[in-house]
Amino acid sequence: MQYEVEQKFPFSDMQALQERLIALGATIGETQVEVDLYFSHPVARFQQTDEALRIRRQGTKNFITYKGPKVDITTKTRREIELPLPDGEESARDWSSMLEALGFEPVGEVLKWRRKARILWQSQAIECSLDDVQGLGNYCELELLTNLADVAPAKACIAALADKLGLRQSERRSYLELLLEAEGRR
Repeated sequence: MQYEVEQKFPFSDMQALQERLIALGATIGETQVEVDLYFSHPVARFQQTDEALRIRRQGTKNFITYKGPKVDITTKTRREIELPLPDGEESARDWSSMLEALGFEPVGEVLKWRRKARILWQSQAIECSLDDVQGLGNYCELELLTNLADVAPAKACIAALADKLGLRQSERRSYLELLLEAEGRR
């Protein structure tokens, strides 16, 4: 079973953070637009169980993702299952319609402009997402995928990189939670 170990940090200066990453040997990709549509469960209360189900549109690519409950109180470590869906906007609409027919309801959409960076840190390949989230501002997500037995070393590795990059005040809430809170719906 694969776990996503992630920490997310707000920051203000995109150019400065990109320069720090490059100085540490990171390669940074082009900006991609991601639109995440989140759904509530017809029976379980995802707000209470700390789970998430979304359809992500990334250009013409589509993915459906389940995120399980967080397993600790300091990071966003959780089981994640992400599966590709057929390409195209029509496919994303069809999958949304199917979920709605099954009783799932859309609860919110997150729009972000994302640049992914890859960095080798303490012998770990860390994925760094530099996000400009509509309505929220800039965030940096540091992420490793690992098994449950290696969660603690992965957390330590991410914390060390965050410290080196000058990232402070980790945010455990999801972008959706932050947006709903800003709208007064949470």
